[in-house]
Amino acid sequence: MVATSSQASTTHYDDTVVRQFAFMAVVWGVVGMAVGLFIAAQLAWPEIGAGIPWLSYGRLRPLHTNAVIFAFGGCALFATSYYIVQRTGHTRLFCNKLASFTFWGWQAVIVAAAISLPLGYTQGKEYAELEWPIDLLITLVWVAYAIVFFGTVGIRKVRHIYVANWFFGAFIIAVALLHIVNSAAIPSGWMKSYSAYAGVQDAMVQWWYGHNAVGFYLTAAFLGMMYYFIPKQAGRPVYSYRLSIVHFWALIFTYMWAGPHHLHYTALPDWAQSVGMVFSLILLAPSWGGMINGIMTLSGAWHKLRDDPILRFLIVSLSFYGMATFEGPLMSIKTVNALSHYTDWTVGHVHAGALGWVGLITMGSLYALIPRLFGREKMYSIRAIELHFWLSTVGIVLYIAAMWIAGVMQGIMWREVNADGTLAYTFVESVKATYPFYVIRAVGGLLYLSGMLLMLWNVWMTVISGRSIRVAIPAPQAAHA
Repeated sequence: MVATSSQASTTHYDDTVVRQFAFMAVVWGVVGMAVGLFIAAQLAWPEIGAGIPWLSYGRLRPLHTNAVIFAFGGCALFATSYYIVQRTGHTRLFCNKLASFTFWGWQAVIVAAAISLPLGYTQGKEYAELEWPIDLLITLVWVAYAIVFFGTVGIRKVRHIYVANWFFGAFIIAVALLHIVNSAAIPSGWMKSYSAYAGVQDAMVQWWYGHNAVGFYLTAAFLGMMYYFIPKQAGRPVYSYRLSIVHFWALIFTYMWAGPHHLHYTALPDWAQSVGMVFSLILLAPSWGGMINGIMTLSGAWHKLRDDPILRFLIVSLSFYGMATFEGPLMSIKTVNALSHYTDWTVGHVHAGALGWVGLITMGSLYALIPRLFGREKMYSIRAIELHFWLSTVGIVLYIAAMWIAGVMQGIMWREVNADGTLAYTFVESVKATYPFYVIRAVGGLLYLSGMLLMLWNVWMTVISGRSIRVAIPAPQAAHA
């Protein structure tokens, strides 16, 4: 949908909260990845941390996942969804004061997590470790987010709802449902609670949440980002708008049922494990449909990849998305899972999606977004974006290749038996054999973090130079970016 000239001259968007979230996404990205590098180094050199409890791997690992997923990824999703819903609806945010509350409330959640997790306050649930007072704050912020987003959709000036907003809307609704159900708990103190569920039911609810946090938070929401910024940056329409709608409905329906594949060979009923496996295999079709739709949007504009590093970030992220969404269904097959489960292959798979898909699509989107927010035609340094792209890509490849090799090796060593049925290798021997791959992973993480630090510098220089331009030459805000 294209705004008329009169709309373009009269529509002024509420971008203050978008600027805040966009900048903090980069800041929290550096923090979260720095913690990730620290704990990766701990696995190679355990003496790092000097025995200090709040620097231990067990406390910092959930801090790393929360910082990268909810601080870095969350701030980027708030920023892009608020930006996109205004532009595609030709309207301002429904309530800018409530939008401002979502920013400050979300930062409070992040700070509370950064304090409580190293101190050992945790519910012990993957991606849902935060204790009940923080969970309540998350709920308040999320309700405000839903009101702002759907309120803005409701007051849009055009009849059509662009597909990116479909993905953002599904993400907001699904995450609310997942968070409320999985975080149900009985408080027994200000920072202590017990899950409302027990035993295998608790595990089932947790991985219904855990996998759908991946499905809706780390996939559907970032696909909303992809469906706006790839066509925008390429200057081309979406390859197939009809396919994007099919992609949406197929993905949204199928993802909800895939969680049990995390519980193969556990006390979960076998039929439930099989349901998770079957739906995981079905997921390959909509996932690759979306990947192909995004990549083929460049039809007739492939030459732009040579000169546009932002577009390179966006397109390569889809390659990692395709890789991760092929590997996930493969690992859900019970016979494959018997080898891969509890090994570093799973770690490699997760980071192919997290660093390759989520990281690169976010960086590309922020590079496209930030100059427009701060009154510049482009980022302060295009060469820095080029360097960031290669640092990130090489870092990802080193990381995931090391973990894939280490994981397969671990699985084989743990299954190997002597003629008398005893284990051929002790667990310690498998750890010793994994050591070189942990070093390689740390090197890959260092490269990835270096790219993020470079991005932070580039963003800061863009912000301060953009401010000077806006002060020197006052101009009405553009309706389209």
